[in-house]
Amino acid sequence: MGRILCLDMGDKRIGVAVSDAMRWIASPHSVYTRVGYGPDVKHMAGLMQALEGELIVLGLPRNMDGTLGDSARKAQAFAEKLTEAGLPVAFWDERLSTVSAQRSLIEGGMRREQRRGTVDKVAAAVILQAYLDHMNRENNQLTHAASNADVDNGGQHGQQGQEGQA
Repeated sequence: MGRILCLDMGDKRIGVAVSDAMRWIASPHSVYTRVGYGPDVKHMAGLMQALEGELIVLGLPRNMDGTLGDSARKAQAFAEKLTEAGLPVAFWDERLSTVSAQRSLIEGGMRREQRRGTVDKVAAAVILQAYLDHMNRENNQLTHAASNADVDNGGQHGQQGQEGQA
């Protein structure tokens, strides 16, 4: 199972976070200073390869009412370029991720100058952790449903076709 990368895209910088191999924990990775679509996509493709990434989760900056604004359209355009380069992309709502990241850094005693270079990757980790938590909850529900089906079938689930085997 490959890692998942998450991008918190801004006009000037892209915060990058990465999951652990088991896809349980998101960690801040780096902050990339944007150059242009071509170099940005090439950099992300290199990160995917170096970190053994399988998916890019791209923060989708929705307005508080759920609509998509200019920033969301820019993120969608970037996602299209990533997809054209053969990189799999999924979107995840990033509302309030930067606020949450800022709050955590302030509570940790980090100075304003230090926060400026860190907040983007921490925001990416906040987004990615929300995505991982959702996916793990969904997988647990599917596993629970399958084990209930196993009990409902008298424990015969997955044992078909074993007759005649010695």
